[in-house]
Amino acid sequence: EPRTFLGYRRADGRAGTRNYIAVAGASNCAAHAVSEIEAVFRGENFSGSGIDGVVSFPHGDGCGQSEGPDTEQLRRTLDGVMDHPNVAGSIIVGLGCEVNQISYYLHEGGNGSSGARRGLTLQESGGTRNVVRDGAKAARELIDRAGRLERVECPAAKLVLGTNCGGSDGFSGITANPALGYCSDLLVKQGGTTVLAETPEIYGAEHLLTRRAVTPEIGRKLLRQIEWYKEYVGRFGSSFDDNPSPGNKAGGLTNIAEKSLGAAIKSGASPLAAVVEYAERISTPGFVYMNTPGHDPVSLTGLAAGGANIIIFTTGRGSAIGFPTIPVIKVATNSRMFRHMQSNMDVNAGSIADGEEDIRQVGERLYRLMLEVASGRRTFAEQLGHREFVPWRIGPVM
Repeated sequence: EPRTFLGYRRADGRAGTRNYIAVAGASNCAAHAVSEIEAVFRGENFSGSGIDGVVSFPHGDGCGQSEGPDTEQLRRTLDGVMDHPNVAGSIIVGLGCEVNQISYYLHEGGNGSSGARRGLTLQESGGTRNVVRDGAKAARELIDRAGRLERVECPAAKLVLGTNCGGSDGFSGITANPALGYCSDLLVKQGGTTVLAETPEIYGAEHLLTRRAVTPEIGRKLLRQIEWYKEYVGRFGSSFDDNPSPGNKAGGLTNIAEKSLGAAIKSGASPLAAVVEYAERISTPGFVYMNTPGHDPVSLTGLAAGGANIIIFTTGRGSAIGFPTIPVIKVATNSRMFRHMQSNMDVNAGSIADGEEDIRQVGERLYRLMLEVASGRRTFAEQLGHREFVPWRIGPVM
């Protein structure tokens, strides 16, 4: 049966579940300035304005790194979180002399999500105080423009669901993750998109994904990503066997293959329609795989930059995480942890292990909640102000 949510339609055909003004730093040298621009609006009542607020994206990269894959990936990441369906307008702030110049982001047409984009540097504005003043002024101009937008009915097909698991335990693969997989399949049946990530955490279960690839090349691309990742961690004397974490082991997981078998099931049973790189724009509906680390904030950042407009995150040990512009729904794998961390967990999938519900029932409950959150219902991560944003730094420090 066709389902809908109340979202923000964008000129490029996408739909937002939130409506923010984003202020991103081009480099670590602008991190303080963008945080101060956000602080100008802290506590301001945006009720009735049509926007959800002004949020900043400070980070520690953008200079002291070489041109090439590392800088290109950072640019793709920052461009993705600004040119995003949940963002009505954006500002990029730099120091002025860093490797990651703001000129890259000021392409013709501005923000592809139908908003506008502004660019500032501390050196041109005349220092920190002046760039904060100029940034706040630019943000208010964008707020006036964004405030004209209202939520309208959108088909569920406009949802791009990012899936992630962190602080997993022995229940993850039998409660929350298969329930999320059921929810993912419901969304795909509506024409929507679900995205699985975390390459170190599909190792040992990749055969379950490649056999679902719609073409041999898509399956081979996934295998190439795994081989690249093995070579990548091998440069530092590491391997996939360094996973699971101590917390995973304390929760009952014994090795990476066991962890991966439980993690991969978040994708449900839909055909694998596409495989993309970290922070690459997701444009194919259906089940998509993205190459990301298993480290939660880095993985969520990649999913967000790729265009995920809602995220469901499962946890057995109790992971507290969110994202500046995207609602993150937290799902507990066991009832004990759910009761212990009720102010962080939105859904208890431990009811499956308790014999009170089955996978289908929890999956349908997750699906209904996803539509409610997409329509504006705030998650606990949003209420608590969780704003984790960590781009993936893959190259050397110069």
